[in-house]
Amino acid sequence: MILLDESRSGCPINVSVEVLGDRWSLIVLRDIMFTNRRHFRTLLRESEESIASNILANRLRDLLAAGLLTRDDPGRGHRVTYSLTEDAIELVPVMAELAWWGVRHRPTFAPMRAKAILLHDGGPQMWQAFMEELREQHLGIPLPTPRTIRVSEQLDAAGAAVLAAIS
Repeated sequence: MILLDESRSGCPINVSVEVLGDRWSLIVLRDIMFTNRRHFRTLLRESEESIASNILANRLRDLLAAGLLTRDDPGRGHRVTYSLTEDAIELVPVMAELAWWGVRHRPTFAPMRAKAILLHDGGPQMWQAFMEELREQHLGIPLPTPRTIRVSEQLDAAGAAVLAAIS
């Protein structure tokens, strides 16, 4: 976590950009948040943007230091699992708005666009439900109310439907 005396200024936008401002940090958080890629090799192999292994290792280290990720250390020969912290989970509305900006102002891949539109249209209520799912998955906090369909499943279905339509 960056302390006031470690940042360039006390500006809330600046301190946020100092943690999240590079291209790869948000991509790594996106992949953990929206695709449940929680292991180094999975993040490396399945990244649409083809992140280099040294960059991924650096970003994971930086996100751990910033308090946005935790990692379990299961011991030699086992895969380390990265988990979102509450601070990272609270970025869901930011990610939703960033995606919505991209939908409106840049060309995007249709299945990912469909997910962004669904998340935007679902608004704060959907964002809150998704954050509750992430808290369950990453922090072990039970869902406050059981759900018949999860937000993550709705997002996956929206992307899959578009992909099937264009295939």
